[in-house]
Amino acid sequence: MDHNIGLMLEKRAHLNPKLEACVETESGRRFTYTELNARSNKAANMLLDQGVKPGDRVALLMMNGVEFIETFFAIAKLGGVCVPLNWRLTGDELCFILKDSGSTTLMFNSDFTEVVEDIHGRGSDATNVTRWISVGERSAISQDYDALHADASDAKPPVGAKDEDMLFIMYTSGTTGLPKGAVHTHNSTLWGSLTSIATSDMQQKDRYLLVLPLFHVGALSPLISCVHAGGTSVVMRGFDLDAMWTNIEAEKITTMLAVPAMLNFMLLSPAKDTADYSSLRWVMSGAAPVPVTLIETYAGMGIEIHQVYGLTETCGPSCLISPDDALAKAGSTGKAFFHTDVRVVDSDSNDIAAGEVGEVLVSGRHVMKEYWNRPDATAEAIVDGWFHTGDLATMDADGFVYIQDRIKDMIISGGENIYPAEIENVLLSHPKVQDCAVIGQQNQQWGEVCLAVVVREDDSLSEADVMKHCDGKLARYKLPKGVVFIDAIPRNPTGKALKRILRDQFPGEEAKAS
Repeated sequence: MDHNIGLMLEKRAHLNPKLEACVETESGRRFTYTELNARSNKAANMLLDQGVKPGDRVALLMMNGVEFIETFFAIAKLGGVCVPLNWRLTGDELCFILKDSGSTTLMFNSDFTEVVEDIHGRGSDATNVTRWISVGERSAISQDYDALHADASDAKPPVGAKDEDMLFIMYTSGTTGLPKGAVHTHNSTLWGSLTSIATSDMQQKDRYLLVLPLFHVGALSPLISCVHAGGTSVVMRGFDLDAMWTNIEAEKITTMLAVPAMLNFMLLSPAKDTADYSSLRWVMSGAAPVPVTLIETYAGMGIEIHQVYGLTETCGPSCLISPDDALAKAGSTGKAFFHTDVRVVDSDSNDIAAGEVGEVLVSGRHVMKEYWNRPDATAEAIVDGWFHTGDLATMDADGFVYIQDRIKDMIISGGENIYPAEIENVLLSHPKVQDCAVIGQQNQQWGEVCLAVVVREDDSLSEADVMKHCDGKLARYKLPKGVVFIDAIPRNPTGKALKRILRDQFPGEEAKAS
């Protein structure tokens, strides 16, 4: 049997035609699977009418909403390749991705008209795009999505891709250097969904709150799994901490994914104290190590936080903590997903003893096919079927993985390896610390020393308070040698601290002198 991800939507519409497929919380629009599939067919035929062919790259610069969802499945059906764009990027950054991917069609929300018109004005040297389609208010350079969509047929389009054909190219966040495009096929995406459903507590008729941006694998993969399992995607256009609680109550949300920073902010919302969130069974959280204190706080509210570890290159899944172990193994990201294998290895790719720190390797049929146009990077990242993540972790004797940090974020002080996440966990246990990040600073004596960058919950918090809180909880060599306070930790859309920016902002005296 051939597999096409777009046909998942058609099959679900056949099996559960009246089941609610998608809800937009801001607009109130609701669509059954029958309605969503018909809209997706219209989007596919619209693109075919515009001349889009199998293999063509179609870029989406769109906020969360039904147009993104129906278009993604439409591109899959007709055999195109979706290129989701991070709408927080600058014009220069978007031009790089458009040119690198070879995208010839760009669909965008009218929110982004200014940057798109800038890209359009740069001409063919900057982009290969020849079709510009706007959702919402029409731009002078674009065609109108609503008009084209209304005129298109809702008949099933010819299926133009299957199995190992490309489905989407998702560019990594590019916190260092230029972003790389992870290529996923219909098969790798299918297996990503299969391993997720087989491992997590996702059930038919679950109501999933989708709040992460759909240009990220942490939203796109759960969307696909919702269709696969027969759930309802309740879609928020963007993160709003008060609306999170009101939507959980109003839509009777059963599960969702939120990064630790989101979960922290949600605790600050007054809506938490009045909302009925009893429908919420569990929350998946990842993109950064989840502080044990955060897991315990939500457990006290009757909400299980299940730490997940995943990557764009693995279509999301790598490790997940089960409901039975979420508290007993708090701090662990769990064991490998059902159709996934995980190892922790030394620098020579040899398995290491339980409890030792090494690099995480992931294998499974959901691992990406390649980095787009980067055979060198692909060969470096995928060796003998194992994807080298660049993340450091330990694995205990029972197979539970504990993520430590990115290799590039590890601090080496006096020959000792220091993992910032461990220090951040201690810092976040202070009641007056709202958020934090730990970076290394150059030091003549030690090579590097730790600096704690802290967002205060209370302005009375001092550097001495922070240092005292850490004393006795960490080995002496791990203690921060300084503390600075800022208004907010810079983070990418998935909540990862942009430590490169912090290192530039706080280079340290040694770096300044060099």
